[in-house]
Amino acid sequence: MTSPDTETSNLYAKREPVFPKRVSGSFRTLKWWILAVTLGIYYVSPWLRWDRGPNLPDQAILIDIANRRFFFFMIEIWPHEFYFVAGLLIMAGLGLFLFTSAAGRVWCGYACPQTVWTDLFIQVERWVEGDRNARIRLLRQRWNGEKLRKYLTKWTLWLLISVATGGAWVFYFTDAPTLLVDLLTLDAHPVAWITIGILTATTFAFGGFAREQMCIYACPWPRIQAAMMDEETITVAYREWRGEPRGKLKKGEPISPDQGDCIDCMACVTVCPMGIDIRDGQQLACITCALCIDACDEVMDKIGKPRGLIGYLALTDERAERAGETPRSAWRHVFRTRTLLYTALWSGVGIALVVALFLRSPIDINLTPVRNPTYVTLSDGSIRNTYDLRLRNKQGDDRQYRITVASEADLVLSLEGTTGDVVTVPANETMTQRVYIISGKGTPAAESERTDLQIWVEDLTASQRVRAETIFNGKGN
Repeated sequence: MTSPDTETSNLYAKREPVFPKRVSGSFRTLKWWILAVTLGIYYVSPWLRWDRGPNLPDQAILIDIANRRFFFFMIEIWPHEFYFVAGLLIMAGLGLFLFTSAAGRVWCGYACPQTVWTDLFIQVERWVEGDRNARIRLLRQRWNGEKLRKYLTKWTLWLLISVATGGAWVFYFTDAPTLLVDLLTLDAHPVAWITIGILTATTFAFGGFAREQMCIYACPWPRIQAAMMDEETITVAYREWRGEPRGKLKKGEPISPDQGDCIDCMACVTVCPMGIDIRDGQQLACITCALCIDACDEVMDKIGKPRGLIGYLALTDERAERAGETPRSAWRHVFRTRTLLYTALWSGVGIALVVALFLRSPIDINLTPVRNPTYVTLSDGSIRNTYDLRLRNKQGDDRQYRITVASEADLVLSLEGTTGDVVTVPANETMTQRVYIISGKGTPAAESERTDLQIWVEDLTASQRVRAETIFNGKGN
């Protein structure tokens, strides 16, 4: 016999299958709407078209890894502009902090991909096998033709959803119609097949079998959320002071005056997709999906008790209600110093990204002086400096750029490989042009140590100009 001091505790509890019961109500309806909208966006987005002209893809949302660009409708992000992606990730993190501090794990309960696909898989399971009691009976039933038929039907539908999920993901990385044809004709690149296979397997396993285990053991957010929540955070909770002491209610008999409103019907437990009892208090497994609220409100309506035995409330509301006081309004919980600070940070990053997006130059150049040597003395005594000018053509057609120099000193510009001052950069490509700046013998620029100058680049097609500032190195005598 093992003593309590030497007993080994398991870090992982064996999974007990959870079969949520069908429930209706405002929160269940909200979850269906969010599921439909999010899945609709995910599956439809790769097929949206956007005309960008010749030589550019017409897919509205495209992560073009081959050409190292990201397209989002009229916005085009190049590799050197990755700070836009970093900014969006920062906004996503701040948004998660904001929603969690205001209303608990609303992301987990309504919009997390694991929650959305699990909801869809559970609905398929319900269509094939029946509601909770029927599914429990089928699980305990010995293997026979009925059980095999229902399980194979369910798994087949799950697999089709999983394949569609993996297929939709790869469509974001290449032209969707073209890839679809390649997949149907078995001509797609092996990377596409491998990606679809991995995402199909993970979706099938996570949504069909792991389910709540992913939220409890794999996801770090339940452990992080405690730092994001405080006593003013609104979350799903059981009003113990109203429900206890709980007791069973016999049909046709009134509730005893000494009994609380909870009749221990277990409705809140049977509808929970995580398989927990909200009456035990806040738990790591709770995703605040609020289905227990719908179930409890339905029971309260039947027994003639007011709704809200289980509801969204904050810890400060609990103390106020216990004392018979009026709790603060939900808006006062949402709009407080902490959430306003997160909102300000989130808005600040968003505004900065929008400003940077509209202020970015239509012509992208980078000018680098060649430092070894800093200058060259030509045979006629002139001083020459060398620069590498990188021109990036972000347009869908070839562009001609005129390159000129501007300075108070008398400087002459010449381009390597061409006799004029105009170069052509192919569409969607970057070209490095060697530029020479020459100052005649005895001129102030040649004799001075440093002279300021500007290199101007003009797009002859769009009549747009940008400049780069640098210095001309002289002998410094």
